Amino acid sequence: MSDADSPSRLPIAVFLSGSGRTLANLIQHRDEHGLPIDIRLVIGSRSGLRGIEIAEQHHIPTMEIRQNEFPEPEAYSSAMFEPVRESGAEYVVMAGFLKHVLIPADFENRVINIHPSLLPKFGGAGMYGHHVHEAVIAAGESTSGCTVHFVDNVYDNGPVLHQRSCPVMPDDTPDTLAARVFEQECLAMPEAIWKIATV
Repeated sequence: MSDADSPSRLPIAVFLSGSGRTLANLIQHRDEHGLPIDIRLVIGSRSGLRGIEIAEQHHIPTMEIRQNEFPEPEAYSSAMFEPVRESGAEYVVMAGFLKHVLIPADFENRVINIHPSLLPKFGGAGMYGHHVHEAVIAAGESTSGCTVHFVDNVYDNGPVLHQRSCPVMPDDTPDTLAARVFEQECLAMPEAIWKIATV
């Protein structure tokens, strides 16, 4: 593919609440595999996040915005999305972001999240991290995986963009299943972004 045929870089912001593994994966795919993204801003939900450190190491602007400092959901949404607009980002990637934020009209179908199950199974309020994998094992599922979806104002409810699956082994624990699902997450999010960038 020549430079003339390459998709333009998609300007994105990243929301995160933890270790930044998904952010690090996106940076790796950008640098090593040509993922067409321009990360304009990273917003963390609290102080001391490893994800913020990763962003700063790569000279990406960062902010910390705490949900508990905003009494109304609309005020929190405005505080989160106004810096995104100012950065010029056109999409938001939720990378392990554990807060519920209202999606403004101008970002409808422009906020994407990755969830560690094959939605619509094992989604909804309280279904995150090990809770998902515990539920999958308890239900006797033989297959799990991850889902990249557009975010709306209901937990894990927006349109599905991309999915990848993996087996659930008979001797799986929530930790071993989580590790296998995360391997698929590391592929699914870049693949979903490629879809958006090349439409």
